[in-house]
Amino acid sequence: MSTIPSITLNNGLAMPQLGFGVWQVADDEAATAVRTAIESGYRSIDTAAVYENEVGTGRGIREAGVPREELFLTTKLWNSGTKDWSGTSGRDAVLREFDASLERLGTDYVDLYLIHWPRPMHGSYGNIWQAFEELAADGRAKAVGVSNFGPAELGHLLGAGSLVPAVNQVELHPYFPQQELRAFHAEHGVATEAWSPLGQGKELLGEPALAKVAAKHGRTPAQVVLRWHLQSGVIAIPKSVTPSRIRENFEVTGFELDAEDMAAVASVATGRRIGPDPTGFDWN
Repeated sequence: MSTIPSITLNNGLAMPQLGFGVWQVADDEAATAVRTAIESGYRSIDTAAVYENEVGTGRGIREAGVPREELFLTTKLWNSGTKDWSGTSGRDAVLREFDASLERLGTDYVDLYLIHWPRPMHGSYGNIWQAFEELAADGRAKAVGVSNFGPAELGHLLGAGSLVPAVNQVELHPYFPQQELRAFHAEHGVATEAWSPLGQGKELLGEPALAKVAAKHGRTPAQVVLRWHLQSGVIAIPKSVTPSRIRENFEVTGFELDAEDMAAVASVATGRRIGPDPTGFDWN
């Protein structure tokens, strides 16, 4: 079984560099998918309140039989959980939403809790981030961070509290490599985590440049892309409900991309997003 490297977060917590995501996995499928992932060797699981599969995710973790302390579990605060984004009730709403996530997951703590989207049109993050700092202080969230924040939103957050986010989970894949944001993260001690690390589809994995690198190493294009993430210092959370694909995505050790390979993967960059632009995203 592969041994996946870890990233040491800015609070000293080790986070596996390859995890398993359950976005768009139905709750009744999540238990089987998560159990299969853990049995395949994954030790990091990523879910969110809005995915509506925290119950199934928690069940899959328990059914896998691996001690909870050996797993790294992430969930996220959804927009509608804090309708008063900048008001004093924001803090209390965060704590209520966090407790609800713990109950659905069937655990008394998470390893990482994230603000799912920045919603910059709603003003200050001060009261929201205060609650996150409290959760980190009492240990119910071993680390706290954000998702989909750009440099401007991160800068705003850095001025709103004393705790630097441990992680920023963002869209990142060879088509959209986020070099500027990754440089900002490195400057401020924020780990970069990629959602949709495989680009959400066949177009990226069908790129001739990736096929050539894959053939060179006797691997699949997906394994090459995930290896590119790891060697770039990025945390990646691929998603699948197919057991063979779940196992395939985990087998990303035992080979190394050389400088030419890394350049070949980088050469497919288009700067094109798959998901929405966070600066205008305000779904409830």
